Amino acid sequence: MISEERIIQLLDRYDYLAHALGTPDEFSNEEFVKLSKEYSDLGPVVDIANEVQSNKQEVLDLQEMIESGDDAEMAELASLELEDLKDKLPDLEKRLSIELLPKDAADERSAIIEVRAGTGGDEAALFAGDLLRMYEKYASSQGWKFEIMEASAADVGGFKEVSASVSGKGVFAKLKFESGVHRVQRVPETESGGRIHTSAATVAVMPEAEDVDIDIRQEDIRIDTMRASGAGGQHVNTTDSAVRITHLPTGIVVTSSEKSQHQNRDRAMKVLRARLYEAERERIVNERAEDRKSQVGSGDRSERIRTYNFPQGRVTDHRINLTLHKLDQILAGEGLIEMIGALITEDQALKLSQMESGGL
Repeated sequence: MISEERIIQLLDRYDYLAHALGTPDEFSNEEFVKLSKEYSDLGPVVDIANEVQSNKQEVLDLQEMIESGDDAEMAELASLELEDLKDKLPDLEKRLSIELLPKDAADERSAIIEVRAGTGGDEAALFAGDLLRMYEKYASSQGWKFEIMEASAADVGGFKEVSASVSGKGVFAKLKFESGVHRVQRVPETESGGRIHTSAATVAVMPEAEDVDIDIRQEDIRIDTMRASGAGGQHVNTTDSAVRITHLPTGIVVTSSEKSQHQNRDRAMKVLRARLYEAERERIVNERAEDRKSQVGSGDRSERIRTYNFPQGRVTDHRINLTLHKLDQILAGEGLIEMIGALITEDQALKLSQMESGGL
């Protein structure tokens, strides 16, 4: 439950920001932009805070009316309204508490998603393709832009590995729960005996990084150009358009092999920046190991997070023990909305519990 003092502090801060934005000459451009963002972010929170305060005041007014005993009929009506308000208030306070939870600074960013075939050979590559299409359809349902950046296709279909850029507001806040090992159980088309095989693909989701987040020095990278290759190794063009960038201090290697060398360099740098940014985020999280207890998933790529069982048409998320018998809908992106929504709700509940116990 949010204290009255905390709500007053919130409203006072919002009033200060409103006044400050009315006097832009008193701030530098950088400070003004920062204040504007804070004011914009606080707006929805203040709306709920005002509603909480309004509800509390109405409760007091109705209680006073009932206790006065001046009008029995009005007192009866007030009692009914009082019960409704008392039922509504906990939900409002919970919404406010969720809004006031510490935010991941990367939540509002776009993201880069990488899918790699794991154990299972050809079947794993096919499953990696299924996952990529699932994320593409989910992105479409959210109004996000989805663009494949680099792909290594498998001979049988699907991908050995593939990366895509997902652009939009709040992309990372939702997709970050997808990092980890996804397991599939199904009968491969090539299986004549009808036996169920288990395969896996690994998903990594990284927030896009800006130049100001990660400073990549030219002397720390080596850029090589080479001929782009298609599936099976055949050359798809005769110019050295593909780009491979090696970050010497970390050994991270990124490649991009589209037709334009300039575009490949930009894309490879974008992925490198995201990987370095994510590595730094992981380092900070590891230093604050206690934070992991307040998260549904740590983002550890070795953690098995979900199983897709085709014979039974079900998908199980092992982190929250949720099973949905909606495999087709989930792979079509539509059902993923419900799955990710449940993960967000559980993550918020864990953080609220920790906040109430003084751990956040």
